[in-house]
Amino acid sequence: MAAAIRIDALTKDYWVGFWRKRPYRALDTLSLEVQPGEVFGFLGPNGAGKTTTLKLLMQLIFPTSGQAEILGRPLGDVGARQRIGYLPENPSFYDYLTAEELLQYYARLFGYSGTDARRRTATLLDRVGIGAERRGQQLRKYSKGMVQRVGIAQALLNDPDVIFLDEPMSGLDPLGRRDVRALILELRDEGRTVFFSSHILADAEALCNRVAVVSGGRLAAEGRLSEILAFQARGWELVVADVRPEVLARLAPQIRRSTGIAAHRYALELPIESRPAAILSELVAAGATLVSLNPLRDTLEDFFVRRVAEMRDEAREGYGGNHRMSGAGAREGAQKDDEGHARD
Repeated sequence: MAAAIRIDALTKDYWVGFWRKRPYRALDTLSLEVQPGEVFGFLGPNGAGKTTTLKLLMQLIFPTSGQAEILGRPLGDVGARQRIGYLPENPSFYDYLTAEELLQYYARLFGYSGTDARRRTATLLDRVGIGAERRGQQLRKYSKGMVQRVGIAQALLNDPDVIFLDEPMSGLDPLGRRDVRALILELRDEGRTVFFSSHILADAEALCNRVAVVSGGRLAAEGRLSEILAFQARGWELVVADVRPEVLARLAPQIRRSTGIAAHRYALELPIESRPAAILSELVAAGATLVSLNPLRDTLEDFFVRRVAEMRDEAREGYGGNHRMSGAGAREGAQKDDEGHARD
């Protein structure tokens, strides 16, 4: 089966500086494949190259080198564009229009008839949680979270096969984030491909089949969470109640860390080589009550922080020079980009 999204050595350089401009590499030979029906998380800190990648895929900017395909077709193919949806990081709409007017306008651009445009608009506004009482208000009166919901609705307007979402949880309250998570899972269940960027790692853990981590414009890791994370237990968390201080003091040599939660209730972190059952037996014999016992494992956040730190250390040790290219190759790449902007 052909990949829904294929990125091959995609690179983007920008000219920076004033008097003596030099090229700065924002994206460095990124290669990825996303399969149909996947929810793919594109993760990284601010400035990692996430939005640059999405803009390249949407041809809002043009690459210095490399190529990409969507649904087996090159970027810019009209047939492929008709089958994709896109939510930018900071959507900006005609704010004197209402949500209904805006979506109906976009629907007509996609070729919907007036009746079908109104029906499609109503369906999507229901789906993103904008009630009838808010649909007649101008967008300038909407909160950031409400505008974000409208942006998600417009990304789904043409019933796309592949949806690109740049920071879809931005500006949403906890209820809004829950609704968008549910919507992404619904899209997955419908067989659609969702490619979303985020730095909210809990969302990726809850939603994604696979993820990629980028830092400094380079791919730091890619794969299934079970493949890129060390899911082996690194310790134990034992939560107990009704524990007397003198009992804890006696067991202190066997406990890595003790955190008081409430009166006489503690979360105890035990080393992986310890025997939790033996320690628990001692606690219960002293009158304690077991609340929970769980293995401690690396989360995606643990991996993310560690891998980004490693990438930055590598850059400081000598890779950073590759982010500033010099010579004919850099000039040629920047000239190609300037020509692309002129064509655009």
